[in-house]
Amino acid sequence: MGIGGSIFLIALGAILAFAVEADMGWLNLAVVGWVLMLAGVAGLLTTLYFWNSRRRVVAAPVREERVVAADQVVPVQDDRVVREYREVRRPGPPA
Repeated sequence: MGIGGSIFLIALGAILAFAVEADMGWLNLAVVGWVLMLAGVAGLLTTLYFWNSRRRVVAAPVREERVVAADQVVPVQDDRVVREYREVRRPGPPA
């Protein structure tokens, strides 16, 4: 409905409830005015609730970026390529 429509219903309902003194027979304009005012207040509260819930801040989780090197770096000593060799020994008797 929006804020403008809600305020319009509240104003129209107040005019019908308090300012108009017409006798329609089967239709009581004061009751119609109060119903329109309540509908306008309900629409205004609903609109404000949805506007308020839209403005909440959402924290995005931090992503870890992994940098992967495309080329492996090979150390060079005296114009010779040196390859690293690592041996991992487990504790205990040799197999």
